[in-house]
Amino acid sequence: MERVKISEQDPKKRAKNFDEVCLGYTEEEAKRESERCLKCKVPNCRKGCPVSINIPGFITEIQNGNYKKAYEIISEDSNLPAICGRVCPQETQCEGKCVKGFKGDAISIGKLERFVADYAREHEIDVEAKIEKNGIKIAVIGSGPAGLTCAGDLAKKGYDVTIFEALHKAGGVLTYGIPEFRLPKDTVVNSEVEKIKKLGVKFEYNVIIGKTITIDQLIQDENFKAVFIASGAGNPRFMGIPGEDLNNVFSANEFLTRFNLMKASSDEYDTPIYVGKKVAVIGGGNVAMDAARTALRLGAETTIVYRRSEAELPARQEEIHHAKEEGINFKLLTNPTKILSDENGNVVGMTCIKMELGEPDSSGRRRPVEVPNSEFDLDVDMVIMALGTTQVDVIAQTTPGLETNKWKCIVVDDVTAQTSRKEIFAGGDVTSGASTVILAMEAGKKAAKGIDEYIKTLSK
Repeated sequence: MERVKISEQDPKKRAKNFDEVCLGYTEEEAKRESERCLKCKVPNCRKGCPVSINIPGFITEIQNGNYKKAYEIISEDSNLPAICGRVCPQETQCEGKCVKGFKGDAISIGKLERFVADYAREHEIDVEAKIEKNGIKIAVIGSGPAGLTCAGDLAKKGYDVTIFEALHKAGGVLTYGIPEFRLPKDTVVNSEVEKIKKLGVKFEYNVIIGKTITIDQLIQDENFKAVFIASGAGNPRFMGIPGEDLNNVFSANEFLTRFNLMKASSDEYDTPIYVGKKVAVIGGGNVAMDAARTALRLGAETTIVYRRSEAELPARQEEIHHAKEEGINFKLLTNPTKILSDENGNVVGMTCIKMELGEPDSSGRRRPVEVPNSEFDLDVDMVIMALGTTQVDVIAQTTPGLETNKWKCIVVDDVTAQTSRKEIFAGGDVTSGASTVILAMEAGKKAAKGIDEYIKTLSK
């Protein structure tokens, strides 16, 4: 009932390099793991997948040794399988629905998807798409997982798609957010982007919609018939405590973006990135783990500070496990109240207070409350805030008639992803707040279908 164990770098070795932690299945290991699949008549695993990949179908082809067919089956529903196989929370989605998991280990669906995608890349396997161009122009704002997915699906339907990206590289959070040791850029992200380009999708870089050009200008002057907004949630949250404006206090967004886009993981680049000797990362999600593990690899003694207990940590169990193996410290049931400085405004410590769990809040998690007279100082010289993000609302501000809610998220129809303006669609973090890669992909697929249906109504 146990899954085939996957090889990983030794924790002590990987804590000092930026190579990928998980080494992936070999062919023999993938076949052995695939043979554990029961081929359920009602595949709940597929129901648990936000993009509805035919999981039993591609696993059967792995059993048969037909990896090309397995890749073709995955590609019917996913444009980014090498990425999903690495960063999706399978344990709460497809694998969480696997019947094998009720009495033993669920099938390692994510690792098998990764194996197939990597095999296809390494053996230069392409899925031939028969595309009949219709000449209709569609604009996609943002080249993250939602934008890439929507653009890919629309290109397959024959649309003339252009992605407008604010930065100089495509991929969004895949490129600037997730570290190299979890998601290699050159071998994985760039190759997935190239697949989208091969479908005929064009990319315009260094374009900030709402500043460089507005959506209305795209529609009125550039003749785009529909627009999909997938600009993500890029504004970092802070706690609002004294000392947040000190030197050496960063948001995780800034820290990881600077690290990833300036290629600090490569010895070939002399990247001027600062890291303290003792770093505190505030938060317990995947981004917090990414920031902490990156700081560790840059030489810092690193501590995660989180106000709830380990049971409430929102990060994937795999990431928590890897962080502990690598030597990350965890200060749980702890909340910062003040960041301390010297006379030059540099961080020299952080005052914290101990917490305990009270009654559940609106999310269903027990609310943390302060323990009286439990303050203490933590010895740190750098603080990274990893508390989530909010939307950058420059697009809404420069697009008349675009409805947003109190959280500044763009309001969309749940089925079609259409906004209050019929020719504009939106999806991903810009409509939901910060979420996962696979849910952004689900939003991109929904929007592609909605746009296609909208365009068809114009010709009636």
